[in-house]
Amino acid sequence: MENRVIKHRKALKMTQEELAKQVGVTRQTIISIEQGKYVASLPLALKIARVFKVPVEEIFYLEEGE
Repeated sequence: MENRVIKHRKALKMTQEELAKQVGVTRQTIISIEQGKYVASLPLALKIARVFKVPVEEIFYLEEGE
């Protein structure tokens, strides 16, 4: 699974810490998601999408063949 969390976060000029607080996780979790080392749970993915005010599919998506 791939994601565009960093792109959306930077577009809003939001820090990793600010995003983490808004969705109820640690900054380290956001770092891991952005680096592709951790796949967000569905509830967390939905919270992140809500913060960015976009559909979850715009942030999290499967690459061809996944």
